[in-house]
Amino acid sequence: MWGGRYDNALAAAAFYGHKAVVELLLMYGADIMAAGGNCGTALQAAASRGHQPVVQFLVGRLDKKWTKSQCSRALHDTALNGYTTVVEMLLKNGACANAKGGHYGNALQAAAFNGHKTVVQLLLRKGATVNAKGGRYGNALQAAAYSGHKTVVQLLLSKEADINKLGGYHDYALHAAAYTGQMSVVQCLLGNDADAMAQGRYGTALDAARKKGHEAVINLLSRIVM
Repeated sequence: MWGGRYDNALAAAAFYGHKAVVELLLMYGADIMAAGGNCGTALQAAASRGHQPVVQFLVGRLDKKWTKSQCSRALHDTALNGYTTVVEMLLKNGACANAKGGHYGNALQAAAFNGHKTVVQLLLRKGATVNAKGGRYGNALQAAAYSGHKTVVQLLLSKEADINKLGGYHDYALHAAAYTGQMSVVQCLLGNDADAMAQGRYGTALDAARKKGHEAVINLLSRIVM
């Protein structure tokens, strides 16, 4: 039976972590590869909610030729939600740390956007490219800057993130932080040689701050550019 938010019963059971139901459905012929609804396959559904026992069971039931690709597809939402143990499990079973897809383009950007420092560190250790392009924010640094996650910004910079890399909705990390009024991140980026005069979607970073009326950021940037 198809339809509904999860499109099939297996994905719904996996999403809520009901391992016994997942086992029963597979025993009676449910398709482990069936994808649809808001969560994709059962593995994606379980991983996105951090249900480690269900993820482990489903990975063990996958045909080996599909394990790597399915784990890679599940990585994005798992990283976004900060489930470090499940992220590690997916990577150990062949997930590509640089797999593309999802709203944020890749798992590193997804984890950075929500400030999941431990997941960011894990992905970088497993080969994620710090300046990987794609997604709404262009790269992980801009995603972290937009959301105001200073510790993640500092971590990415320590791993040689390109502070003046062009891309994403706000063009530059400094512009993204200025637009959302992230004062401590703006200070951090300026202290690491972010270009305050770079021209982006809103003009300079000062113009981005002015657009939203962030007075403290406006005052700081005004002293720099004038």
